[in-house]
Amino acid sequence: MRWRTLKKQKHHKPLTPKSAKIVYAPFWPRALGFVTDIFMIGLPITLLAMLIFGYDQMHTASGLDVIVNDPKAHTNPPNPVASIMQISLFLITYVWLWHKSGQTPGKKLAYIRVVDAKTFENAPYWKLILRFIGYFISLITLVGFFIGLMRKDKRALHDLISGTAVIRVS
Repeated sequence: MRWRTLKKQKHHKPLTPKSAKIVYAPFWPRALGFVTDIFMIGLPITLLAMLIFGYDQMHTASGLDVIVNDPKAHTNPPNPVASIMQISLFLITYVWLWHKSGQTPGKKLAYIRVVDAKTFENAPYWKLILRFIGYFISLITLVGFFIGLMRKDKRALHDLISGTAVIRVS
């Protein structure tokens, strides 16, 4: 039988805690995936911004500097158009990859996947956009990333906000 025929016949049953053993991803594989994504997704986006807005853009303050009222933000403020473009590209890339397969390159490396917390299927776009926004809330509070260490389901603040979960895949 041809591979194409087998692939078409493959039916995906929704994962539920009763039909399959769901293993929530612990903190360190999630951290590994996040750091890997910063390089694999962030570096090309930053290089693109540098090509469009010039090398001097890399020496301006970041949006985080503005939020925490760093003196660098007053002396060398960020270009708002460049910042919005970078955040938009991150949002589009992350949300699209999470929706398509549940995995970014870093999550694929760590054998973990983002899913809807109730159905364990790929989450809808609106939940994934909330998850992306929740990343910033977790970053600002910093505690948001570590909440998962104290929960059975290992869900961090951005997962709780969006109704998503990160599970292990084999």
